[in-house]
Amino acid sequence: MKQCWGEAPERRPSFEEIFHKFKTINKGKKTNIIDSMLRMLEQYSSNLEDLIRERTEELEVEKQKTEKLLSQMLPPSVAEALKTGGTVEPEYFDQVTIYFSDIVGFTTISALSEPIEVVDLLNDLYTLFDAVLGNHDVYKVRSTWAWGSNHP
Repeated sequence: MKQCWGEAPERRPSFEEIFHKFKTINKGKKTNIIDSMLRMLEQYSSNLEDLIRERTEELEVEKQKTEKLLSQMLPPSVAEALKTGGTVEPEYFDQVTIYFSDIVGFTTISALSEPIEVVDLLNDLYTLFDAVLGNHDVYKVRSTWAWGSNHP
């Protein structure tokens, strides 16, 4: 079918070649060429609809991931403006607080723990911290993890 739609006429199959291909597809049985073409078009259409449905679902999943990431990284008003294609005006705040924290003994804890235990500990700690922030009118810009030696 695709060869029949080719732009270059010399690359399109002749009617004899098309008839021969239909005979091969139908395993030698005599059938009406129009019925065969319609059957193939229906199958092609069905496959195309399935493919479009699958790709649309994949696109929706990726869109949800992107929106979740945006909402985690940015204040809700900024994330919404970006999603709708709007502009984001800079804001001024009279007061801000920058909070630095340290886990006392983290190096020792890490050395005595399995990697997944360290990840779970940090995840639990930051989840609790985020829950506290959720009870107040604050916005966490980001968490920065730094570990290693105490270089100035």
